[in-house]
Amino acid sequence: KTFRTFRAVHDLSLQVAPGEIYGLVGPDGAGKTTSIRLLCGAITPSQGEIRIVGDDMTKNPEQARRYIGYLAQRFALYEELTVLENLQFFAEVRGLQPTQWRQRSQEILQFVGLAAFSERRAGMLSGGMKQKLGLATALVHRPRVLLLDEPTTGVDPVTRQDFWQLIIHLVAVDQIAVLVSTPYMDEAARCMRLGFLREGRMLVEGTPDQLRARLENRVLELVSPEKDAPGSDTATLTRLRRIALQEKAVEDVQLFGDRAHIRITDTKPNKAIKLLDQRFSMAGLRGYKLSHCSPTLEDVFIALQQEDTF
Repeated sequence: KTFRTFRAVHDLSLQVAPGEIYGLVGPDGAGKTTSIRLLCGAITPSQGEIRIVGDDMTKNPEQARRYIGYLAQRFALYEELTVLENLQFFAEVRGLQPTQWRQRSQEILQFVGLAAFSERRAGMLSGGMKQKLGLATALVHRPRVLLLDEPTTGVDPVTRQDFWQLIIHLVAVDQIAVLVSTPYMDEAARCMRLGFLREGRMLVEGTPDQLRARLENRVLELVSPEKDAPGSDTATLTRLRRIALQEKAVEDVQLFGDRAHIRITDTKPNKAIKLLDQRFSMAGLRGYKLSHCSPTLEDVFIALQQEDTF
């Protein structure tokens, strides 16, 4: 997809199967939202094709859209309408008759936990409840494909957990194909497959375990001294980071509270630990803990943003 001279999405190819949750992950401006808007038919591709359950989105958009449920990044429902009225509106837009949408609306409101709020105006709902209403409207016509654009941004952790339990249930019971963009690595870990985007390109895709395996034996964990030990403040950990970055075997160091993850250039963590211990000892630093650790998706994400090839 090109906007004038700016190429927002380039050579993107992906496929999501029924009963699968596929996660699009990448920094702001990576092309996640543009990709989802292309898939739901909100914008047309400059090149290439999009097929939803076999129907071509460009040639036969109305037919393709009937399979799709879409939840935008921002709340996009009618705030002056009640919860039930919003469901009625979107159901009738989708062609459902009153005998169909009334029963379906009660089922879906019960499913998302909004049955007790059916007469409340959408504008009076909390942020988490608005997202659940958005999910309800996306599901009212029983779609086969669900497109979610950062659906839990700005909601509390409990609501995020509830939201994901609903998605997992849909995939397991109804075999819906779900494509979700998310900035949260704990959510990415829930996906069956992931695709990392940068500057509109797919850098790598695979299961969470496959992606973490790319950094196997290349991540060390550096824990700052105990709270009661001298030099246990943030400045000490920052100094440890600065010294670690001087070692040729170290590619990057990222701070996470009272600890840091050190990414090394090869798969010999014991050798890197010995070299770093020597540097820290020469600097008079004591009391820290340095050990090999399993890579996280955060480690993979950061490495992908920093490396030209991965």
